[in-house]
Amino acid sequence: MVKIGKLNLKNPVMVASGTFGYAKEFEGLIDLKKLGAIVTKTITLKPRTGNPMPRTCETASGMLNAIGLQNEGIDDFIHEKLPYLSKIGVPIIVSISGDSADEFCELAKRLDREKGVDGIELNLSCPNIKGRGFSVKGGRLIAQDKDATYNVVKKARGATSKTLIAKLSPNVTDIVEIAEAACKAHADSVSLINTLIGMAIDIETRKPILGNITGGLSGPCIKPIALRMVWEAAKNIDRPVIGVGGIATAEDAIEFLIAGARAIQVGTANFIDPGACEKIIKGVKIWTEKK
Repeated sequence: MVKIGKLNLKNPVMVASGTFGYAKEFEGLIDLKKLGAIVTKTITLKPRTGNPMPRTCETASGMLNAIGLQNEGIDDFIHEKLPYLSKIGVPIIVSISGDSADEFCELAKRLDREKGVDGIELNLSCPNIKGRGFSVKGGRLIAQDKDATYNVVKKARGATSKTLIAKLSPNVTDIVEIAEAACKAHADSVSLINTLIGMAIDIETRKPILGNITGGLSGPCIKPIALRMVWEAAKNIDRPVIGVGGIATAEDAIEFLIAGARAIQVGTANFIDPGACEKIIKGVKIWTEKK
């Protein structure tokens, strides 16, 4: 049993936000009941159309994405997505994003009333949002500023008694000061890392491949960076750390647990192998029994 805030997970393996949809997309490919928890695709107060196409491209040992938090908004989530999610039988953690601290607060308040929601992950670190209140101080992300991180987490904390997780960005100089700010504002846990900012260029057209120009880099190529940041955060804060970034095998997951993570999230690997989580759960269990 793994404890994160008020959540009790039967194993430490979650699916990462944005890589598993709202779970129904994977129901015929994986036994959803075996997962430690499901983190939904990020939702916002109002529907978002996302960024212009193309939105994804492959890179060496990874991928770039610039989806832009496309979603149908919280009303659609509560009425259309949550009824299915709440029947799966594993903890449901809803990822949320807002254009201001007040929007994060409003989302948290509305989800706090929903019995099918077990926890909330604050997406403070999506690198694909431009020109909106989501950015602070010259276009920086919330998770790139310790004061902004503190303010958003504090507002959300005041709106919900559910388990609250702050998802942090690797695009910072000091991950520890941001994690400490989230903990000071009473986040129950931090998850890290979100994607690194990257880009790709088509040498024939001499133009960026992504319609957004830049995007979030994920996949095996970011694992060493994620592992180092999880290690730094885990040894400096007194809250559970959830490790994310490049985890594709049980061995990857075990590295994060050894580095200090209480649990892990599997993201890009779900695109490569929809059965990756089941294999990781089995592999971690075998390793822990042996050791």
